[in-house]
Amino acid sequence: MGKIYVLDTNVLIQAPYAPACFEENEVILPLVVLEELDNLKKDEGERGVNVRRAIRFLEQMRAKGNLLDGIRMENEGILKVEKNYLDVELPPDLPDYKSDNRILKVCKGLSQSREEQVTLVTKDILLRIKAQILGIRAEDFTTEQVGEHETQYQGRIQVYVPEEAFKDFKKKGIGTELAYCMDEDGKAWTPELFENEFVILKADQSHKKTQLGRVEKGMIRKLDYRKSTPYGVKPRNAGQYFIQEALMQPAEKAPLVIIKGIAGTSKTFYSLAVGLEKMLNHYTGEYRRILICRPNAQFDSEIGFLPGNEQEKISPLLRPVIDNLEQLVDSDEKERYSSEAELSGKIEEIFERGIIQAEAMNFIRGRSIVKTYLIIDEAQNMTPAQVKGIITRAGKDTKIILLGDPGQIDRPFLDERTNGLSYAAEHMKGSPLCWQITLTPDECERSELAVDAVQRL
Repeated sequence: MGKIYVLDTNVLIQAPYAPACFEENEVILPLVVLEELDNLKKDEGERGVNVRRAIRFLEQMRAKGNLLDGIRMENEGILKVEKNYLDVELPPDLPDYKSDNRILKVCKGLSQSREEQVTLVTKDILLRIKAQILGIRAEDFTTEQVGEHETQYQGRIQVYVPEEAFKDFKKKGIGTELAYCMDEDGKAWTPELFENEFVILKADQSHKKTQLGRVEKGMIRKLDYRKSTPYGVKPRNAGQYFIQEALMQPAEKAPLVIIKGIAGTSKTFYSLAVGLEKMLNHYTGEYRRILICRPNAQFDSEIGFLPGNEQEKISPLLRPVIDNLEQLVDSDEKERYSSEAELSGKIEEIFERGIIQAEAMNFIRGRSIVKTYLIIDEAQNMTPAQVKGIITRAGKDTKIILLGDPGQIDRPFLDERTNGLSYAAEHMKGSPLCWQITLTPDECERSELAVDAVQRL
């Protein structure tokens, strides 16, 4: 016996292809969902785009027959629009005029009239709670979810290797088959090492000895850029050595870099430092410009209501980038803020010369970006569809850097398991074209107070 899945509007807004994700089961769209799609079809940004995609999908199905009777999809599942069950009674505190409650009516009516298991699929946590109160099975849309934060790929691992191999590491490298980990009981086990995974090596006879490496074609090799100081910045911890290695590699070898970590771990700072090093200090000709985007929710929906041109609209949202540039363009901490006008002038010159450019996320759709050092800051606020759209925009010799903290999400219906940053990190794991690293809380370099707060709060 098959199952019945009732979809909420927010599922289609995030994933227009969702009706095709439930195998050979029946997918129900309450009529009120179509009404909500109709109200949103002219919206700007990704929400409007996804709504229109969902509507076009429904039109393709409608052309095959009557949606009220049900249409068989390519995966052998049935898609149906449900307009009945208006007379189903709900508790008095759940008024009929609310769309969520009309969806609950459909779910309850189907449960009472059909033998199959009925499940409401919604991104709305409160609607799932209300469904449970009414005895209706409810779940999140899990097709795009990755594992819990603790189980997600970190891009780094600590391993032990034989003493002799450790001594010859810098000259010969070490085969991955020699690396092993130790559990809490002191038992050794062999980890699965992925391509481009960063490694902290320890000698098995002298645990205090440590070296840093990276997995490449079955070997753990030394870092190529461990002695570099991009734009005068020197790594302070293992995580920053790993960041530096990934960012300094040419776009041809490392076209995608994913960096996750809490605030203060120098994600944006280091990314800008390497970009400026390649554009100003030691011009390599690799990139035409540094392009910065921040997928803040305002970029997608409210930018049109801010005054001024595009740059003036997005400049308030790029203030964190400016803060990092202030530290980079003037390395003298004592004199840096002695003349605010001079400091601002240095930063304005970088923008005026086109070395760094900033754009709103919704202006990138449909473009092919070439020879660009592209930084996507706060990437945890992207959906999986957005991150796919960005990565597939990469043209020849472009390097894409995704930065963010999956624990700091400001966008509705996204969490640590469904945001675009975590989605990209998990699905690009092991790709020879993707380098990634997750920074640890003890690698926070913002200030003593910041480090203390991370540990205490």
